[in-house]
Amino acid sequence: MEILRVENLSKVYGKGAAKVVALDNVSFSIAKGEFVAIVGASGSGKSTLLHLIGGVDRPTSGKVFIDGKDIYGFNDDELAIFRRRQVGLIYQFYNLIPILNVEENITLPLSLDNRKIDPKRLNDLIQLLGLESRKTHLPNELSGGQQQRTSIGRAMITNPAIILADEPTGNLDSKSSDEIVELLKKSNRDYKQTIVMITHNMEIAKIADRIIKIEDGKIVKDM
Repeated sequence: MEILRVENLSKVYGKGAAKVVALDNVSFSIAKGEFVAIVGASGSGKSTLLHLIGGVDRPTSGKVFIDGKDIYGFNDDELAIFRRRQVGLIYQFYNLIPILNVEENITLPLSLDNRKIDPKRLNDLIQLLGLESRKTHLPNELSGGQQQRTSIGRAMITNPAIILADEPTGNLDSKSSDEIVELLKKSNRDYKQTIVMITHNMEIAKIADRIIKIEDGKIVKDM
C-alpha cells in the first residue's frame, strides 16, 4: 500500500542570474512500512526534498500525497495540523524544549493538539527508547544520544503516517550513531513505521530497505 507519492516536484529559488534549481522534477513513491534512505552530497537537494515532503516548505511546482491526501491542497493552518498529526520530524540538532522533561518533550505534539495521552503507548515508547530512568530529566541533563532518542519518541508518539529524519546521527559520536540507527530500524521493524531518512553516510544508508540517490536536484539512482 502506497503511503507517500511525490509527483514532478520542483523547488526554484531566485530569478535570472540568481536562479537556483534546488529540486528538479522529482517523482517517486514509498510503500507503507518501508524504510528509505535518501543520500547525496551537501547541496544535492536532499534536505530540500525532505522539507517539501514534510510540508515545512512549499514547492515551486509538483505535488506530494501522504496517505492519499494532497498536502499542498491544504491552507497553512490545515497543513500545520496535518503535519503535527501525520508527519514525525527528527532533526540533527534535536530541537527539544529546554524547560520540558523527557516525558513532556515526547508528548508535546499531543499537548499542542489537546489530545489525550495514552499511558501504555507512552510507557512502551519510553521503554523502546531506553529512557525509563530519564523520564523526568531535562534536555541539559541528557547525553546527545539520549536527547536524540527523546526527539525520536516525540516523532513517534502520534503514530504518524510517516517519519522524516534529517541527518539524525549527524551530531553524534559513532557509538550513539549506531544506537540511533538501530532504534530507527527497530521502530520500522516492530511498529511497521514508515521512515524516510536523509543522510550523506552510505554506511548508515545501507540499513534501509531502499536507497534513493540525489545529485543536482535530480534522482540519479533508486535501488
